[in-house]
Amino acid sequence: MITRKKLENGFEYIEVKNEKSCANIALQGAHVFHYAHKEQEPILWLSAESDFEIGKAIRGGVPICWPSFGMNNPNLPQHGFARTFMFELMDCVETDENSSEVNLRLCESKESFAFWPYKFELKVKIRISDTLEISLTTTNKDQNSFTLTSALHSYFNISHIENISIEGLENKPYLDALTGKTQLQNKEIRFNEEYDCVYQEVDGEIVLKDTIRNISIKNEGSSSVVVWNPWIDKCARMSGMNPEAYKEFVCIESANAFDDFKILKPNESHTLKATLS
Repeated sequence: MITRKKLENGFEYIEVKNEKSCANIALQGAHVFHYAHKEQEPILWLSAESDFEIGKAIRGGVPICWPSFGMNNPNLPQHGFARTFMFELMDCVETDENSSEVNLRLCESKESFAFWPYKFELKVKIRISDTLEISLTTTNKDQNSFTLTSALHSYFNISHIENISIEGLENKPYLDALTGKTQLQNKEIRFNEEYDCVYQEVDGEIVLKDTIRNISIKNEGSSSVVVWNPWIDKCARMSGMNPEAYKEFVCIESANAFDDFKILKPNESHTLKATLS
């Protein structure tokens, strides 16, 4: 069952329920803010203090960073503008009792031209089943080429930050955003302090191992992955997040970031896709 819903303040979202799973998708930002297998704990983490207000980004789920990741483009807001723009709902399809699909779109407008001087079409396809598949397709509708960085900024729900490890990034080069140094990952990732690293040359499955379950992340159209946890001090300073929240999540972000940027010529398209299971 797919239902269009609205909060009292006018915030609109799509609720999806089928035999395998359930999800909630905000029209603002095409933002998946809930996904869980039937009668199980959510796979995505959502802050209990997150804003559900028009014009404010949701803290948690899978925010879309577009057309810029981080502060890659100083003329744009951090992580671009798509996450606070309203998307058009194109269609919702119940493929069968186990699978549902939601398609949304964002095109250039007077509001987007205030940030970015290009014509574009951004399509987001979200397939909800025993896996969550999110595809982000950018088409250049302008007469000029443009440079694109982007990310599916996935927040994963975990038992405790001390219980987890991340495998699949061994022997990959990464930029430590906290020190500015480039290094090579020589073992699985574990956490005991703030972590903010951009991995490159990623070409295989990533596995988030937890004492309660394992989560698989597979990417297409991407060779960069961001791993992030704010830890104690930064978490206490962040909006939409309580001071203990760093224990509850880790971000593993499917990305086109830093050296993995894309240059789209007129009428060219690029798709970034993440499959979570």
